[in-house]
Amino acid sequence: MNKQQRHTVLTRTGFTLLSGAGLLLAACGGSGTSSPGGGSGSAAAYTFSTANVPGLGTVLVNGDNHTIYTLSSEAGGKLTCTDANGCTKVWPDTELPSGVAAPVAANGVQSSLLGTVKSADGSLYSTYGGYPLYTYSGDSGPMQNHGQSITSFGGTWYAIDASGKPVTTSTGGGGY
Repeated sequence: MNKQQRHTVLTRTGFTLLSGAGLLLAACGGSGTSSPGGGSGSAAAYTFSTANVPGLGTVLVNGDNHTIYTLSSEAGGKLTCTDANGCTKVWPDTELPSGVAAPVAANGVQSSLLGTVKSADGSLYSTYGGYPLYTYSGDSGPMQNHGQSITSFGGTWYAIDASGKPVTTSTGGGGY
């Protein structure tokens, strides 16, 4: 094999490897839109674990490490934060994508406390300890707690701990 033939083989092999890697990355990238809470269709939006969030201690986070909040008036699975009242624009919900029947428990989360609640239109939303779960649009990145102790939409918003209880105290850093 001459020098030109070796170059052609190496170039084609390199292109094939790069093309395969690109396809693999595209397949792993998923689909759907992205939002501060993980995005609809993204497994990160309905996979929950615990993390030590500064000012709150160990609380639930989604797969993107965004703090998960509950609304005090929704104890027992009542859905009052809706698109209709504008609540989900500020507090993005954890609606399960079509075809997904349950949220996923990861590190530190008790799978027995994870559940779902069905809305009037039949959509499923993630719950923990009976509380519907949300992120906060004011948390622009992981491990933030700007939504902690905000009173709006008929109740007070709190992060939730691994035992399924709202964290009603904080060590500072919450709010606007």
